[in-house]
Amino acid sequence: MSGASAARLARFPMEGWVLVYFLSYLPNVMITRAVTGLADPVLGRPLTGLETLPASLIVNMLLTYGFIWLSGWHRDAHAVMVGRWRIPCPTRWTLLSGLGTAAILFTVPLSLTFKGVSIPFIQLIMRGDILIIAPLVDMVFGRRVRWFSWVALGMVAVALVVTLTDRGGLKLPPLAIFTVVVYTLGYFTRLAVMTRIGKNGDDATMRRYFVEEKMIALPASVAMLAAVSASGLGGQSGELSVGFLQVWSLPAIWPLIGIGATLTVISVVAIIILMDPRENAYCVPLERAASLVAGVGGAMLLAWMWGMKMPRPAELTGAAILIAAIVLLSVAPRLGGRLRRA
Repeated sequence: MSGASAARLARFPMEGWVLVYFLSYLPNVMITRAVTGLADPVLGRPLTGLETLPASLIVNMLLTYGFIWLSGWHRDAHAVMVGRWRIPCPTRWTLLSGLGTAAILFTVPLSLTFKGVSIPFIQLIMRGDILIIAPLVDMVFGRRVRWFSWVALGMVAVALVVTLTDRGGLKLPPLAIFTVVVYTLGYFTRLAVMTRIGKNGDDATMRRYFVEEKMIALPASVAMLAAVSASGLGGQSGELSVGFLQVWSLPAIWPLIGIGATLTVISVVAIIILMDPRENAYCVPLERAASLVAGVGGAMLLAWMWGMKMPRPAELTGAAILIAAIVLLSVAPRLGGRLRRA
């Protein structure tokens, strides 16, 4: 990326990136839920969540590598020379972060596919865990957490309590609980590494981190799925075998390509938001709340367009609180800056 392009990247407001993130996440949620809720013409049934994962992650991997090469971001990564070829190479920290991100890539699409578990609810649970982790990581690394970040975290906690109370508790199937735990551990690892080596406001550092993390995370996530598929244990291996071998000839492959494409855009925009030099308690609520609002919006659109289940009133209330948190995180820093200048 040229210096002029990097400067334009830095000038683009955070609210703009959050909007791009939302607009990318909305079709991702809708396509994923439609593929796992509407029957494929050939199979005569919807794909399961595990059947959608291999193809969508493989497409995401190929498109991300294409972006890294065409954008020139690979030039900022650490590298080793193999003959005449310069091959990007992660450090021990980006290797660790890549493994955490592989866990996230594995669990996020899976979280949208559990029968009887609404998109807004599972997203509130997963986002709530991360919003608790964000200020803890800041404090571990000695970063100041400003008042409006604490208020936004409190607002998200209220949204979580409202939805949980309405549902009468978690009431999640075992695989969903496992998904939430793996996702939380992966995100904690990623945030800790990101805070240690990357949140300094330098665009080259951000690009280096993205390249080195993705070159580990994407093939690792596919390898995890392949290992489970090859194990032959339980129904999960059979579903993954369908995902690796059969879906490429099904009509559903086109929506799965769409999922992979939107995942690619989401990953690029997410790293720009999360690597902002401000505290995690500021950046993480913006990114997480935008994805959750997209989940609620996607569920509403699917209900209107294809008769799927409408989000519950409590889930809509939670989404409204999150939108208010996004507004607070957008307005408060600018208001504070104007007061200081005055």
